[in-house]
Amino acid sequence: MALAQDQPWLKDRRYTEGIGIRTGDLELHPGVAAEFGYDSNFFRRDENDYAGLDDLGPVGSLRLRITPSFSLSTLSQQRYEVTPDAPPPDVEFRAGIAATYDEFFPVSGSEVGQDRLSEQRNIGGLLDAKLTILPRRPWSGILDASLGRTIASSDLGISNQSFRRVHADAGAELVWTPGGGLLDWRLGYRFLGTFFEVDEFDSLTNLHHTIRTRGRWRFLPRTALIYDASLGFVSYPNPAAQLSSHPLRAQLGINGLVTSSFGLLAMAGWGASFYTSDSQAEVHDFDSVIGQLELKWYLTPNPSADPEAATLALSSLSAGFTRDFHDSYLSTYYERDRGYLKLSYFFGGRFLLIADGGVAAHVYPAIPGNGANSTSAAPWTDVRIDASLFGEYRIGDSLGINSTLRYGNNISSTSLTPAGGTTPNYLGWQQFEAYLGVRWFM
Repeated sequence: MALAQDQPWLKDRRYTEGIGIRTGDLELHPGVAAEFGYDSNFFRRDENDYAGLDDLGPVGSLRLRITPSFSLSTLSQQRYEVTPDAPPPDVEFRAGIAATYDEFFPVSGSEVGQDRLSEQRNIGGLLDAKLTILPRRPWSGILDASLGRTIASSDLGISNQSFRRVHADAGAELVWTPGGGLLDWRLGYRFLGTFFEVDEFDSLTNLHHTIRTRGRWRFLPRTALIYDASLGFVSYPNPAAQLSSHPLRAQLGINGLVTSSFGLLAMAGWGASFYTSDSQAEVHDFDSVIGQLELKWYLTPNPSADPEAATLALSSLSAGFTRDFHDSYLSTYYERDRGYLKLSYFFGGRFLLIADGGVAAHVYPAIPGNGANSTSAAPWTDVRIDASLFGEYRIGDSLGINSTLRYGNNISSTSLTPAGGTTPNYLGWQQFEAYLGVRWFM
């Protein structure tokens, strides 16, 4: 549910669910959460400029979030362990629904800006489902789909309008696992449609089709050779400065346990964007190395020979670096080079701590002066800092008290002026969030 929600327990089901309620061959997992806190800059606007433009600066606000959730699934592996000799089921199914109501109580900023933020009260959420056919067999298939609504602002600092959007996501994958799992090969297709609700961002609505193959070959008990290749088809039905593209990525690497306490992931390959345009004489493409390097230390040794078999009980500390490219709503693409640290710590079945932070360089090519969306700009680089800390103490098996701290900073000296406008949009912004909450879950 990461698309529509930013709470940690909705991004990862290991944190979401408790023991659950068994009903025949199904497990039910209801839950509800409430949080109250402070958001210093929901619209992510520059704080030093816009003198005299009282509707564009940062607005600080108290914020209330209420999040009911419910999921159901076929019986989990933990319950199958009661009868370990039982054959695997013919199908495995999981579905979930969650919604978050946001209410804002502005406390700082201009009067016009506060009124604009008060209007952002809304409901976001996600409905998703996944079906696995013939799991843990030599041949199996996976079908999944989701429909979500995101209530958020732009992380580009370009507007004081909400970036409300609907995501439609669906995919299918064929999995071949011969020889007891030493090799697996996957071939799949995925569709992602992002539909913006605000008229100002109608040109950003996009459709993304992807064909992907990936897999691994375990040539040592603890180490596997992995590969991943994909070809995309991206289109914008109502483009302004946005261009259609055919992003291509191909990577090869190793994922393994060096010891029971240390894991290593190393992948490298090539990526190219292949943008197409009939109107722009100059089109900037990404065409360079992509990859990831990560070293993970399990604070409690991993008892499995499979490096991907870590569970919530396996607390870990990770350090890594990623390099990739992504579509940019400003023009074509941006290159992202990010170093990161992440700590996941689960102590005594009661206390959960997740700390995550990183520093990234966002490298943008020049924007052609085509008058569609903004004035021409030379290439530039923004420095993006992100950090988050989530802690939860679980009272019993179904109740948790939590706190979330989050910080973001886009360090940029670049400004862009919209076509036909005279006021520049400065891309730098800074945001701090702090919440206290309580969560009931089964």
